[in-house]
Amino acid sequence: MSYSIECLVAADNHLGEGPVWDAEQAALYWVDGTGRRVGRPALWRLDPRSGATRHWSLDHDVGAMALRRDGNAVLALDDGFYFYDFTTGALECITPIEPEQPRTRLNDGKVDRRGRFFAGGMDDKEELAICGLWRLDPDLSVTRVDQGIICSNGPCWSPDDRTFYFADTFQQQMWAYDYDLATGGLANKRPFADTRQDAGFFDGSTVDEEGCVWNALVIGGELIRYTPDGEVERRIGMPVKNITSLCFGGERLDEIYVTSMARVSHPATHEHFARQVRPQFGAGSLFRIRGLGIRGLPEPRFGG
Repeated sequence: MSYSIECLVAADNHLGEGPVWDAEQAALYWVDGTGRRVGRPALWRLDPRSGATRHWSLDHDVGAMALRRDGNAVLALDDGFYFYDFTTGALECITPIEPEQPRTRLNDGKVDRRGRFFAGGMDDKEELAICGLWRLDPDLSVTRVDQGIICSNGPCWSPDDRTFYFADTFQQQMWAYDYDLATGGLANKRPFADTRQDAGFFDGSTVDEEGCVWNALVIGGELIRYTPDGEVERRIGMPVKNITSLCFGGERLDEIYVTSMARVSHPATHEHFARQVRPQFGAGSLFRIRGLGIRGLPEPRFGG
């Protein structure tokens, strides 16, 4: 089946991440995780019908955002969970996360179908397995549900809500867990896929209506679709290498939106990232794929 890839917004995102499709408004939100470090906005919104974009600046790094039922957002910021009001720009801290550990920050996150927000940490120096995976419940209680993580990425759920998927970029491993939708509990952690034979590393993920897991392979420049048993079903090469995350959107949830990063400098001593003088042309843009004939699932809203 033929498909097309187009650049929708030349956003020049320092670290574009976490796209979220708002089915109610037919709009796409995403974040620039470290944009504030280079004077760029942190939160972005696109109306694909008109092409109009909006953006908002923050004085924090932002790992992930999810929409709330009132139309505003819950954010995983560098130092904790926050509510955000798009109209006033007001930030309200829900709870700090690991204030005693200054080199960690919250990274990728998503909401389950009971309205719980999961977000994991990352070592900002990309070296040590010192971070946790956290669950923010609608009653605003916070629970650490896993630990020993270097860089959290790709939390998502199977269509039947019985399996939770989660990756650590620098451990080069994606795991599957048994998921208890009633309690938000994780059990039976097991390997699902790894990137040790790939040119890139796990970044953001989503699951389609057939139960296949999609991952954006950062540095490798490919979207990979895994079957529910962890086999590679297909690879889609993207126009830039530093893709970071993806989600399904559009009226029929049959379009894929892909974020990317223009960031070229990294603090780690490892050699996972090639040293670059300037970004690849088009890096930091938002892309859209059409024509695959595959549909996604609607993103839930945070219940609190």
